[in-house]
Amino acid sequence: QVQLVESGGGLVQPGGSLSFSCAASGSIFSFSTMGWFRQAPGKQREFVAVIVRDGSTNYADSVKGRFTISRDNAKNTVDLQMNSLKPEDTALYFCNVFRITTGNYWGQGTQVTVSS
Repeated sequence: QVQLVESGGGLVQPGGSLSFSCAASGSIFSFSTMGWFRQAPGKQREFVAVIVRDGSTNYADSVKGRFTISRDNAKNTVDLQMNSLKPEDTALYFCNVFRITTGNYWGQGTQVTVSS
C-alpha cells in the first residue's frame, strides 16, 4: 500500500505563486509516473502535470509555461511549482502516483484558491 501526504497550497492573489509537495511512502523509483490532478467545484477531475520515471514531463495546455513539476529522489517527493496563478486555477489539487503492479494511488487533496 502506498500513502501520499500532500503539503502546501492555500490562498493567493492572481499573478501569485504557490507550491505543493507530495511525499510518498516507499521508493519513488517503483512508480511509473507521479503527477498532479485538480478538481474545481462542479467539474470533473482533470490532469495537470506528470513526471515519468525517466524524468520526462508533460503538462495540461492550461498550465504549460506556468507550472513546473519536479521530483526529489532523496526525499521521495513530487513537487509542483505554480506561477502566474489565475482564478481559474482554483481547485482541489490531488497528488497521484501509478505503479504498474498495483495501479493508481491518490493523495487526500489540498486546496488552492486564487482570489483578490
